[in-house]
Amino acid sequence: MKAILCPSYGPPSVLQLQEVAKPVPQEDQVLIKVRAASVNPLDWHMMRGSPHFVRLVAGLLRPKDPRTGVDFAGQVEAVGAKVTRFKPGDELFGCCKGAFAQYACAAESTVALKPPSLTFQQAAAVPIAALTALQGLRDKGNIQPGQKVLINGAAGGVGTFAVQIAKSFGAQVTGVCSTRNVQMVRSLGADQVIDYTCKDFTATGQIHDLIFDCIGNHSLSACRRVLQPTGTYVVVGSNARGLIGPMARLLSAILLSRFVTQNLVGFIANTNQEDLAFLRELILAGKMTSVIDRSYTLNKVPDAIRYLETGHAQGKVAITVS
Repeated sequence: MKAILCPSYGPPSVLQLQEVAKPVPQEDQVLIKVRAASVNPLDWHMMRGSPHFVRLVAGLLRPKDPRTGVDFAGQVEAVGAKVTRFKPGDELFGCCKGAFAQYACAAESTVALKPPSLTFQQAAAVPIAALTALQGLRDKGNIQPGQKVLINGAAGGVGTFAVQIAKSFGAQVTGVCSTRNVQMVRSLGADQVIDYTCKDFTATGQIHDLIFDCIGNHSLSACRRVLQPTGTYVVVGSNARGLIGPMARLLSAILLSRFVTQNLVGFIANTNQEDLAFLRELILAGKMTSVIDRSYTLNKVPDAIRYLETGHAQGKVAITVS
């Protein structure tokens, strides 16, 4: 089978399409015939080994595991001896290691039945981004009906899901995005959209109960000025570079939270079947869908990641696997 491998750290050009052995599922895994995948910032962070602390886990000089890609949607080809929920032929979506390939193995606990209303591309766009939005808003943000919630970076992969999920919880949602994305964010259900090229959301005077920040392009003090005294600020993304990159903002928020009345938190999403099933129900109820900016074929994964790195993708970038 064909798969995209990352034999060394570096720019997208280091990625290689190679012929590799078809994987064999372990007893708690399903073998997936991958129909589609999607690209996340996680993919290019692992590809570049940046920020450098990721190399402590992934490999100091080169990736210990060259497989790439996490999000997928496809059909079950075979199941391990201890798998009880799925059978060959089932259409699933979820997370695994090595999704940029024709076949991949995924743990039973990290997959769920694909919503029939979505295409394979749309389903593959969901897992990491929507799990991040759900867990950030519900678990870390403790979102409540009627709250005023601001999504900074509302047009991105996580942001497009965050707008829809916040609305499903009954919040009053303000999305922040660029001019070209205003109508799209409004169509997702945002009650108000701020064009950051015209207005700075930290200078509008509007006070929010919850800020969900996918960008991290304003100082914590500026964000706190437009947050209720007991409000919550959830950071899920940052443009920061350097040794620890986005972790710097996360750690700063956690440290500052010890000294203020506001709750400032950061986190990394956890892949689990229960939350994937929750997202599936939102989709089936017509409360959430995927926004896909562009689609690439498997051999064009380097181009897909190169585009994602520009920071201008509208929603998700998908990979079609034949």
